[in-house]
Amino acid sequence: MQSFVRFTRASLHYRPREGMVAFVLHRISGLAVLLFLSIHIVDTSMVYLHPQGYEQFMAVYRSPFFMLAEIALMAGVVYHGLNGFRIALFDLVLPQAWTIDRERLSVRLTILLAFLCWLPAGIIMGGNFVGYTFLGW
Repeated sequence: MQSFVRFTRASLHYRPREGMVAFVLHRISGLAVLLFLSIHIVDTSMVYLHPQGYEQFMAVYRSPFFMLAEIALMAGVVYHGLNGFRIALFDLVLPQAWTIDRERLSVRLTILLAFLCWLPAGIIMGGNFVGYTFLGW
C-alpha cells in the first residue's frame, strides 16, 4: 500500500518535458488516424455490400460528436505528419545535431507549426460545425 501511495504522489508531481509530450501526442494521433482509417475502410465497403448501411454511416458522420472528432482528427493528422518528419530528420539526416536543447526547441516548433497549419482547416470545419449544428444550414 505504501508503494501505491508513493507511486501516486510521484505521478501527481511528475512534470513531463517536451520529448515525453511529443511521444505521447505522436502515439495518440497515430492511433486516432489508424482508427479513422479502419472505420473509413468499413464504411466505404458498405457502398457495395450494404448501401442502406452506408447511408446510416453518413448520418452518424453528420452528428455533432463526429464533426468535432473530425476537427480533432485533422489536428492529429497534421501533428503526426510534422512530428514524423521531425523524428526522421533527426534520426536519418542530422543525428549528429541531436541535443536535448535542440529537441526541446524542435518539439515546440513542431507543435506551433502544426497549430498554424491546422488553423485554416479548423476555422473552416468549425464554421461548418457551428452552421450545421446551431444555425440549421
